[in-house]
Amino acid sequence: MVAFTNVVRKNRLIAILQPRTAILLGILGLCRLALSQEVSVALLQPAVIQPAAIASSSPVMAVLAVQPVTLPETPTHRFWDRENSFLFAASAAFNTADFVITRDNLSHGGRELNPLTRVFSGSTAGLAVNFAGETAGVVALSYFFHQTGHHKLERAVSMVNISSSAAAVTFDLAHR
Repeated sequence: MVAFTNVVRKNRLIAILQPRTAILLGILGLCRLALSQEVSVALLQPAVIQPAAIASSSPVMAVLAVQPVTLPETPTHRFWDRENSFLFAASAAFNTADFVITRDNLSHGGRELNPLTRVFSGSTAGLAVNFAGETAGVVALSYFFHQTGHHKLERAVSMVNISSSAAAVTFDLAHR
């Protein structure tokens, strides 16, 4: 009886730690993307500041002179470009697959492990609203990052959602 209890505790611990590990790895993956965002130095310097003229005609001073540098413009793209459209379609497809498999598992006596989704798992309509809201939230957060110039994070939001939904689908299929 004690061995059986230990196995049940171990299985529960594994079921609890797997989603947390996936979330932690996703957050750690985003940290590098957040740090790699470029800020244009031209935005930080007012246009009225001009480099001072060198008072001496010494060759040493000419070498030390600071020459103004023009920085390239940050690359911009349309929000609904080809890559974002593909990412949003993949995100919606994986969220739909997650909804279908979760609903099937719940109808056959399964239990929702995600505490946030568990609130909506009482009905099919509630579960559908949860997954549709998740997809809409991904698009909205990506649009926010697009508007603020964080184009790498804009795409990373969809990639994290795709990977978490794919992990959930894999987990649900493995535990039928």
